[in-house]
Amino acid sequence: MSRIGKKPVEIPAGVDVTIDGSTITVKGSKGTLTRTIHQKMSVEKKDNEIIVSRPDDSNESKALHGLTRSLIHNMVVGANENFKKELEINGIGYRAELQGKNLNLKVGYSHDVTMTPPEGITIEVPAPNKIVISGADKQKVGQFAANVREVRPPEPYKGKGIKYVDEHIRRKEGKAGKGGK
Repeated sequence: MSRIGKKPVEIPAGVDVTIDGSTITVKGSKGTLTRTIHQKMSVEKKDNEIIVSRPDDSNESKALHGLTRSLIHNMVVGANENFKKELEINGIGYRAELQGKNLNLKVGYSHDVTMTPPEGITIEVPAPNKIVISGADKQKVGQFAANVREVRPPEPYKGKGIKYVDEHIRRKEGKAGKGGK
């Protein structure tokens, strides 16, 4: 049995879970999330727990078992407390600012890059070189953070670019000068 899949998902106080066939809706203080799970997986709510079970021991069912449980757990956690990704901008003249809800990045291009967040995602810029992306849907938060990082990924020589706060950039040595002829 899947180690992750067999763990029940605890439902904290203030979170309401509704199971309608293969559609699961989770309502909490931070928002409402809805997801349709695979038809093979069966999900049931007992007391304050959600239990995911699989029909057989095929490889596909084993893979879906853990995945389904993780997706439901992320929905429950996201509805109760927001997920957050922090990004850091390194480089002279590189900075970020908010224009309404949009994120405006000045990262060394001839033009500013303006990014509009998807529904349910909030952006904060506490300092010109820090970006905090938060929201209830873990997948949307992670994807938008990856899209922001993709605008100017960190380069290995000087470390300039946009990186996650906890990311470590492996630095490379520059060209070794040989001297003239």
